[in-house]
Amino acid sequence: MQRSLGFSIAISKVFMKNRIISIIFLSFLALSSILFFIIAVIIWLFTFLFDRRLVLLHLYSSFWASVYLWVMPAWSVSVKGRNKYRKKTTYMIVSNHQSQLDILVAFSLFLPFKWVSKSEIFRIPLIGWNMVLNRYIKLKRGDKKSIKKMMDECEKMISEGNSIYFFPEGTRSKNGIIKPFKPGAFILAKKMKIPILPIAIIGTTNALPKHSLNFHGLHKILIKVLDEVPYEKFKDLSTEETGEFIRKTIAEHVNEHAEPI
Repeated sequence: MQRSLGFSIAISKVFMKNRIISIIFLSFLALSSILFFIIAVIIWLFTFLFDRRLVLLHLYSSFWASVYLWVMPAWSVSVKGRNKYRKKTTYMIVSNHQSQLDILVAFSLFLPFKWVSKSEIFRIPLIGWNMVLNRYIKLKRGDKKSIKKMMDECEKMISEGNSIYFFPEGTRSKNGIIKPFKPGAFILAKKMKIPILPIAIIGTTNALPKHSLNFHGLHKILIKVLDEVPYEKFKDLSTEETGEFIRKTIAEHVNEHAEPI
């Protein structure tokens, strides 16, 4: 009985410690975003006339996002294969989606692209407003008009030389297993005849699980840029076949898809 009580007390202490760390982190995020957004507005004002693709603002946003990874030592993030990204190439970038952390982790690549993100994120004060400044692309899930508008905006961005970043699962995976990919990214890649750049995000599932803002201990996180898939390799495949091929390519690098030993 005493051992059971002692164990329960220890669990409660760990839970409270993790909750306190989470509150401190979220408070820092909220307060620091005020300063970061002011700087973002200044950068936008001084660069938007000559930097039509807003590359400098996006790279600053990548720094802003990366700060939150750097100040949380429990999240050890490493990047592999960054050199596989060809700077003057326009890509359709796709990756798996395990956690709310994935956006911060993808920003840590410091590569220029435009996000496709659900419209609710754009309404978040400061962070969402910065997404508007960057001309990232809104999507209201399940809304046919919004999907059509998103596809049109993506085509325009691609024609201007912007790479586009999709989470083609559409929502976060609860257990890290990659769900079937929705077709939008692959319709665009085929229509615009651009290569696909697959990216595997590994280790965020338990670092910040779906529907949780609590701290969950130490986690090693890896983001891997995989070999690009040239248009010629999927031009004769259907949209569904292309999506499944890319999904399997990414899954080979995701821990949850590893064969049990």
